[in-house]
Amino acid sequence: MSSFKRASKREKSKKDIDYSLQINRWFLKPIGAWPEINAPSSMCKIIISLQISICLSIIAVPTIPCILYVLFEAKNIQQKLNTMGPLLNRFMSSMNYWVLLKRRDDIKKLILHMETDWNLMQRIDEREVMLQHAKFGRFVTIICGLMMQGGSLLFGLGLSMKTATITIGNETFTTHLTTCPIYSKIIDMRFTPLNEIALVLQNVIILIISFCTAGNCSLAAVFAIHACGQLNVLYAWLHELVKNQTEENDNAQQKLAAIVEHHLRILSFISQLESIMNKAAFVELTGCTMALCMLGYYTVTGWEILDMTKITSYLFSYLSMSFNIFIFCYIGGIVTEQCKLVGDMAYMTNWYNLHHTTARGLILIIARSNNVVKITAGKLFHLSIATFGDVIKTSIVYCNFLRTITM
Repeated sequence: MSSFKRASKREKSKKDIDYSLQINRWFLKPIGAWPEINAPSSMCKIIISLQISICLSIIAVPTIPCILYVLFEAKNIQQKLNTMGPLLNRFMSSMNYWVLLKRRDDIKKLILHMETDWNLMQRIDEREVMLQHAKFGRFVTIICGLMMQGGSLLFGLGLSMKTATITIGNETFTTHLTTCPIYSKIIDMRFTPLNEIALVLQNVIILIISFCTAGNCSLAAVFAIHACGQLNVLYAWLHELVKNQTEENDNAQQKLAAIVEHHLRILSFISQLESIMNKAAFVELTGCTMALCMLGYYTVTGWEILDMTKITSYLFSYLSMSFNIFIFCYIGGIVTEQCKLVGDMAYMTNWYNLHHTTARGLILIIARSNNVVKITAGKLFHLSIATFGDVIKTSIVYCNFLRTITM
């Protein structure tokens, strides 16, 4: 009977972890970036390698001719700037993709760590706390997908609807604009059917890079929110440490040992998360600053000619980028605050009712909590709401500077 109960609990834990990471798996599996928990078969490895090769080829093949267009064919600074924004977005997403692929084994370890955490939570109230945070993490993941994929696709479709008239000799042609023009000496994409092929390829690229960005951002959010859930369980354990003052000191010592062990386990999880995500966060922090600058510039130029299609697509892309960097800064801020709160909770317990040897053990927990835990961008910038404000202000300053020198 006991083995049946353990199996039942493992099944429930597996369902809970699947519920937490289901949307993330939907983002990352199509691009081959989801880590396989169990050892994949040879056929599965081949399929994943094929997925990765196709995605990289789709991104790289049109991007190189676009760079050549900017360097050798764009006639003025306006044309160069109009192409730099989409190119920057592709570069950022490619870096996110590289991080996901390079750190796939480390991401797998974090997923297994989460699964173990769910198995360790035996009490109903503890599992309720974890489930509430899992629901919040899932909600953030869905919003990430809607904002980033919606903003990217709207940007691409908005520009695809725009047409331009070109005259060659005595003939006049109508062509659809693309976000990243291709160097015409390689292939001229202005005429049918190459123009339609370019539009389809452009939207496929946008879909892939939105999967990369949304997958990276939402995965960081789910891991950070899971850590916050574990810290909330720890707060409950600290509160219960002195709840029953008639307990023997040995029992209190065992509870304190479990608290310390669990605290160190959470800090280890956060440290692994920071080591995986700091490069991606640095790319997002610097890239989004420049991208927001470019999108602000595009919006201003579109407003001057009252092109509502462009203005709408630019504004949605601006909101998408802002939300992207906000998520990174938000999770960095809440993880830091929640870790500092452990020390406050330890002090606010009725520690004076404990045996003096047990009470002294709380000093180490308070001291460890005073050592600030940070989620950083490239080990250089602490991710927090203040950092998000700095990004927005910096992008506006750059946008004004760019507008001044080009108008």
